[in-house]
Amino acid sequence: MKKIKMFIMASCPYCKEALRWMNELFAENLNYKKLEIEIIDEREKPEIANKFDYYYVPSFYVEDKKMHEGAAGLEKIRRVFDAALKE
Repeated sequence: MKKIKMFIMASCPYCKEALRWMNELFAENLNYKKLEIEIIDEREKPEIANKFDYYYVPSFYVEDKKMHEGAAGLEKIRRVFDAALKE
């Protein structure tokens, strides 16, 4: 199982929406609840965020590979989660 990094900003409505989609996916698939997801607010931890190449939040990385950037729907987040589950 691979680690996920999710970059957000607390004030971002798309980030809040993505978190709601994530909770829906956790309820749908118990394997998703086992994923290690590090949620990083880019304003609180710029020293970490600046090491990654993205412009829009939310942004998802599986290990160090960018999987999604910008507004995300349920299916886009599911693809990120499924990529993290693959060995």
